[in-house]
Amino acid sequence: MTEPRLVPARVPRVPEAVVLALHGGDVRPGDPDVSPWQLSVLRVVPVAARVARAGRGRLAVHRVLNAARGWGVDRTPVDDVRWALAQVRERYGDLPVGLVGHSLGGRAALLAGREPGVAAVVALNPWLHASDDVDLTGRRVLVVHGTEDRVADPARARRVVDRLRRHTDVEWRDVPGAGHAMLRHASVFERAAADFLTGALLPRGVR
Repeated sequence: MTEPRLVPARVPRVPEAVVLALHGGDVRPGDPDVSPWQLSVLRVVPVAARVARAGRGRLAVHRVLNAARGWGVDRTPVDDVRWALAQVRERYGDLPVGLVGHSLGGRAALLAGREPGVAAVVALNPWLHASDDVDLTGRRVLVVHGTEDRVADPARARRVVDRLRRHTDVEWRDVPGAGHAMLRHASVFERAAADFLTGALLPRGVR
């Protein structure tokens, strides 16, 4: 197993908040390592870039490369998010943090959303387990899901979101006709994430 890594998308001189973009990826027998070029990693590159542009130099944006593919028994992407948050605190102090993740990265974003310092969470086509539950009190949360997703069941995600609403307001947005890979209507996912995170993390708005 390799170590997780932070890949900068934009690092302004004096950021006001930080965003971590989290990729998905299933387990491949005999190939546990994460490559920067695997499709599940590349799918969050334009999302991170869109958030960075929307922040207009006020957001530090990094992508997290996980220690291993998929959702392991001994280590999960949530552990990698915790590692990344520790790096953020060391580099940027107590700036508020937003998490945006796709697929298993969306699940990691939601489950790690309760960590100290996290102020906002965006999950794009999150692959969720039916029993997932987390108290996200005080966080702003958005879930964006394609209606034609055949990998991460939108109906199951809705049931999880309904459970999360016991503790916090979770906004849900459908993307009609969009599948799991976010190839169709990609700009809808990217714009939703960017608008939500800038609104949640930059209270004075984007100038």
